[in-house]
Amino acid sequence: MPKLTIDDIEVKVEPGTSILQAAEQIGIEIPRFCYHEKLSVTGNCRMCLVEVEGDLMASCSMECCDGMVVKTNTEKVKKERRSVMEVMLANHPMDCLICDQGGECDLQDQAFAYGNDRSHFHENKRAVAVPDKNFGPLVNPSMTRCINCTRCIRFLNEIAGAPALDQINCGVNAEVSTYVYENIGSELSGNLIDICPVGALTSKPYKFRARSWELKKTESIDVHDALGCHIRVDSRGREVMRILPRLNEDINECWIDDRTRFSCDGLKYMRLDRPYVRNEKSGKLHEASWDKAFSVIADKLKDMKGGEIAALAGDLVDVESMTAMKDLMLGLSSPHIDCRTDGSQMNTADRASYLFNSTIAGIDEADAIILIGTNPRRDATMVNARIRRNWQEKRIPVYLIGEPADLTYPYEYVGSNLKDIDAFAKKFGGGKLKAEKPMMIIGADVFIREDALALHALLHNCAEKLGVVYDEWNGFNILHKAASRVGGLDIGFLPQGQKGKAFNEIIAGTKDGSIKALFLLGADEFNAQVNIGWQTFVVYQGHHGDHGAERADVILPSAAYTEKNGIYVNTEGRPQLAKRAVSPPGQAREDWAIIRALSERLLHKPLPYNTQRELLARIKKEWGVFKTMYQITPSKWVKYAYKGKVHKDDFNAPRQNYYYNDAICRASPTMGECTEAFGDVGFTQKEKGAS
Repeated sequence: MPKLTIDDIEVKVEPGTSILQAAEQIGIEIPRFCYHEKLSVTGNCRMCLVEVEGDLMASCSMECCDGMVVKTNTEKVKKERRSVMEVMLANHPMDCLICDQGGECDLQDQAFAYGNDRSHFHENKRAVAVPDKNFGPLVNPSMTRCINCTRCIRFLNEIAGAPALDQINCGVNAEVSTYVYENIGSELSGNLIDICPVGALTSKPYKFRARSWELKKTESIDVHDALGCHIRVDSRGREVMRILPRLNEDINECWIDDRTRFSCDGLKYMRLDRPYVRNEKSGKLHEASWDKAFSVIADKLKDMKGGEIAALAGDLVDVESMTAMKDLMLGLSSPHIDCRTDGSQMNTADRASYLFNSTIAGIDEADAIILIGTNPRRDATMVNARIRRNWQEKRIPVYLIGEPADLTYPYEYVGSNLKDIDAFAKKFGGGKLKAEKPMMIIGADVFIREDALALHALLHNCAEKLGVVYDEWNGFNILHKAASRVGGLDIGFLPQGQKGKAFNEIIAGTKDGSIKALFLLGADEFNAQVNIGWQTFVVYQGHHGDHGAERADVILPSAAYTEKNGIYVNTEGRPQLAKRAVSPPGQAREDWAIIRALSERLLHKPLPYNTQRELLARIKKEWGVFKTMYQITPSKWVKYAYKGKVHKDDFNAPRQNYYYNDAICRASPTMGECTEAFGDVGFTQKEKGAS
């Protein structure tokens, strides 16, 4: 290990470590513009100059050597940094007062810390030919502010896999642009705003809306997919102004996708802020008090048997709410509950059968990846970005069985159905893959089939035969799409006993009259008006006037994920806490509290908890996986056998617009603009990514 001295401090580093990285390890700050921890090194801004034995070197690109003596704060270094800063500011417009980056600008901060107190530049400032280019509805470019650090170019090329930007022209006329004016068609384009060190790329939906020092910052968890990305919710008053990523190397690193970042404006529209009751004569919904709504529900259910009542939990529901609803249904003697509103079926007896066992960070260790019935770019964007990075660094083989798509990296297209899995196994002589840590990623849509349980058993056996699972490694992974799914499976929000009905049976029961009352707990993933029989009494509890509310006879308004504290378990089985950033609108209340209040009317005695703390204690006592928050409880691999015939149908995912994923997204004007601008760009069935 090289040993060097930085500002009279000795430090040992790993081979290949740069001087800048070594300085950070011992707490010495070196300014930079072009350098970013997750991107390749270009060394083109020269702000990170340090003195190495009398010579000035760019610390971001200079590798540490044994015996090296580095000075980071000499007069020579200070003078050169002031000169570099003067060049940076020579053509930079003085519009900090109106720039959205004000208060969060690296150039602004470093100009104060390392710049000169006056300028020697007296010429006219240069301006780019087209400063306000159109990059689409999300990113707002003001390219006169650009300092040509090329972070945005490298991000799109290396991380997003959508090389839309490049540097055109030479010398003083150099500028970052698209060759042909077009939208940046990447689902990760919002990260350009974060990595831009100046105000050249800012958020178009957030433009001129607030200043960073006005905002309250709340650390929370994303719920638009099943990854549980770490986010920061910035709010003013009771309005969510923007959502930014938080660093978490195990899940999303320092990135988030555009749906997570920009759909927050959907929290303002189509909100349910008071109870509603449908008039039996007119068929219209009318405002009502909480007492009136509860009385109507109690009157309707008082003569019903437990077997005539059912409950469904949607994709954005937290664990506490599902626990309370499960307790309420068991109190009503109803076994008909389900959290799988897509109609999927899988083995839920063993936790390892439905988790992403390798963990998201484990993708970095994989040396072969098999994708079955999934488009990770659509289902879990940050998983796709991890796979792309692994392919870039190691050129690992990636195999796809299912619908072909543009995944931003090349793969070998094996086929589209079960027989192709058999052919794939025979390709290796019926034996194990030639890989030390192979990974099988199976999409949740694979299990929306009549033969799902038998198929699950077959995939179990296939994973064992191919060597995907062994004592030191479990490469069998289910990639869920719903934030509530794993939490619902963990607490058993599933049909109870042999008589309990699953989603498809409950829906059928509303039409044949066997299900007379149905609770929809944030269930907006299916067309309730079409699928639910009109003789069934429907109680919808949710935060948006979406599919479930359209069919409801009684509406109970609840809080969205930014308006309550709630536990969500991500696809790898990691319980995490989403925290309350703002207050819910009007009379809306937290889901678990609504169910607790309703239980006083429907049961002889209310549910045995009065606070969320008491409810959480009950959850931790019954299910051990919730005792350690933010940690993954290891799950033992158990052989799974199921007798049944497996059909040879293709693995076809249901059509769904990426930008209209849930009730919040469907209410978002920004997501509507994305749909118009991009359509389903990057996700269509084409062979572009295949090899």
